Amino acid sequence: MKYVITGSLGNIGLPVTKALLKAGHDVTVITSKQQNVEAIEALGAKAAVGSVEDVDFLTKTFAGANAVYTMVPPNFGAAEWKKWIGSIGKNYADAIKANGIKYVVNLSSVGAHRENGVGPVSGLHLAEEALNSLTDVNIKHLRPAYFYQNLFSNIGLIKNAGIIGSNFNVTGNKFGLVDPSDIAAVAIETLLQLNFTGHSIRYIVSDEVSTNAIANEIGKAIGKPDLAWVSFTNEQAYDGMKQAGLPEEITKNYVEMGEAVNSGIMYEDYWKNHPSTLGKTKLADFAKIFAAAYNAN
Repeated sequence: MKYVITGSLGNIGLPVTKALLKAGHDVTVITSKQQNVEAIEALGAKAAVGSVEDVDFLTKTFAGANAVYTMVPPNFGAAEWKKWIGSIGKNYADAIKANGIKYVVNLSSVGAHRENGVGPVSGLHLAEEALNSLTDVNIKHLRPAYFYQNLFSNIGLIKNAGIIGSNFNVTGNKFGLVDPSDIAAVAIETLLQLNFTGHSIRYIVSDEVSTNAIANEIGKAIGKPDLAWVSFTNEQAYDGMKQAGLPEEITKNYVEMGEAVNSGIMYEDYWKNHPSTLGKTKLADFAKIFAAAYNAN
């Protein structure tokens, strides 16, 4: 089988590529950087250097593939972030259609069921729509929850103000968190089996917690047992991100995403289609990783 993997050798792309190669498949990895070619080829995969904004490059690279793994890379310089994310989904759809590819595993996000109001995830909704416009293509949209790694942005806040928080507060173990290793495990399973039909989704969550539990576990891990989760207003969150140097477009979208978590709309479809099993990496596991980063910073 021939697979094409987007996302280079990132936290998900690397283990996916290794697993497919181990199973004896032909794998091409798309990367935007020439310096990644050596590492890709050292694994035994083929490297394709180009931009996902270039539909001709994607069409050429997808040629002959039985299945592709698609993800939209970050672009903090986009003038209209949601629209840009949707345009990459459209590029993927065009390249898939041109090559008659039958299987697509697409990395999306919790909240992508909503057209508006969920920050950059509204762009992933557009990307899903673009892919779903394809007929006679089997598509599995992976919708992971909020990444544990997003919490690293709180390191400075904890050190400078002694608090952790965001513009959301979630009680009752209703906040889903996910580790990339658990996403990779599902992506590998799905790509190796290719037993899905039609257009479907799969939610991926490692643990379900409250925001207070996040503060408690991280506080214990870093030697600050009294660490408290503070819920900021949207205005406070906006000002904090701007002061940290984030562009206006990115800041507005992140504030909107946080508000979606706070209001519950981000996870409303997740709870209607709750996965039967959760991933392996629990909050207590991540707290140890956070502590190592905190102490090294």
